[in-house]
Amino acid sequence: MSAGDPDGPHVESRNAVAALMLRARAAQAAFADSDQARVDEAVRAMAWAIYKPEHAEELARVAVADTGLGNVPDKIDKKQRKTFGTLRDLLRVKSVGVIEEDPAQGIVKYAKPIGVVGAVTPSTNPGATAANKAMMAIKGRNAMIVAPSPLGYTTTARAVDLMREGLAHIGLPEDLLQVLPQPVTKHLTQAMMEAVDLVVITGSQDNVRRGYMSGTPAIGVGTGNVPVIVDETADLDAAAAKIAQSKIFDNSTSCSSENAVVIVDAVYERAIAALERAGAYLCAPEKKADIEATLWHGHKLNRHLIAKDACVLARAFGLPAEAESARFFLVEEKGVGPDFPLSSEKLSLVLTVYRARDFADAKDIVRRILDHQGRGHSLGIHTANMDRARELAADLDVVRVLVNFAHTFAHGGSFDSGLPFTLSMGCGSWQKNSISENLNYRHFLNITHLVTPIPEKRPTEAELFGPHWEKYGR
Repeated sequence: MSAGDPDGPHVESRNAVAALMLRARAAQAAFADSDQARVDEAVRAMAWAIYKPEHAEELARVAVADTGLGNVPDKIDKKQRKTFGTLRDLLRVKSVGVIEEDPAQGIVKYAKPIGVVGAVTPSTNPGATAANKAMMAIKGRNAMIVAPSPLGYTTTARAVDLMREGLAHIGLPEDLLQVLPQPVTKHLTQAMMEAVDLVVITGSQDNVRRGYMSGTPAIGVGTGNVPVIVDETADLDAAAAKIAQSKIFDNSTSCSSENAVVIVDAVYERAIAALERAGAYLCAPEKKADIEATLWHGHKLNRHLIAKDACVLARAFGLPAEAESARFFLVEEKGVGPDFPLSSEKLSLVLTVYRARDFADAKDIVRRILDHQGRGHSLGIHTANMDRARELAADLDVVRVLVNFAHTFAHGGSFDSGLPFTLSMGCGSWQKNSISENLNYRHFLNITHLVTPIPEKRPTEAELFGPHWEKYGR
């Protein structure tokens, strides 16, 4: 190959991935016939490698140092809580042999491995996301190769190393888990996507689209821009405390963090006061333009302010000195769409506030926010009226409607909700995703259906066509 050959990076990338694939195939073949007990040993070993307090702290410190995103205490909590919850979910289910029987239909389902999974992980959660996907992949008796965000490479690679050590400690092949070598380029990531048996992508929408175009079965996730409604029946202090807890967690690195709160007019002032008691600082209307100009450069978020501490934002926005002690910031807005950047995802401790005439107006505002950005992802409501929650679920194009939750914690699985623990949320066809649920272990399995005869269930022509004949004739 000549110097400057444009095919050079492609050939080098394919060769590098081919070497990883050889090791992954060998490791997966050695693991593929493991029984359920052995598989669960592997998942436990990997989980402990991440959950172990000194490891969780190490990964959190490296992540903040390398990416500049979030904060150490919350990243420790995130790694431990997500790992613990995922382990709970995985130990409750079968992934080997017969996993489901339906005698009435004559169907028995057998779980089989997919093979080698390629996982693309983001800079916002470089350790937790890799661990979460790896545990699910190994639960399915697969191998996995991780393509980290370049910004989060050191953290992801260290997380993979810790899990490899955990596997080796119990006598399993380390190469069940591998990470792409540095530098992780688009060519290298693309080569991995094309070589593996399944691609699971969390991160940029560019990577999601590339995954779907790779020719490999792919699961991607969508953009978040979560709006939550506070209506006149809500417990305002409880709602404010949950919104605050969720908004400030890891400095809003999560796509599940509230980006807008829509408050009905009847309780608007009282709800704002409750949010202020929970640590919010309400920015003066005349500061709105400065905040927008500072938080966005052109049409892109200012990377120097994403997921930064509140005091950093207060100084950057030119807010009064007392704002530096706030936990997060409220900015009032009326518009929605491209000309109103505060209606978009912010990945920062800035919460946009809308005042709605009533619930119907609040519902309309939320619909417009989601149509602008985040359609398919999720929304929340704080209410004592479940009919309103059911109406939102029936009428709006989202995968998840959360009722009276701290959104960040419940959306990706919690101990007081039935959603599975994950860091990857499918948004359905609304964001051109292949799944409309939380990524979970079932997505890492092939299923064989054993089908046996059952008593015939053949209806008559009249039973099927009768209504049509009666209404329209034969």
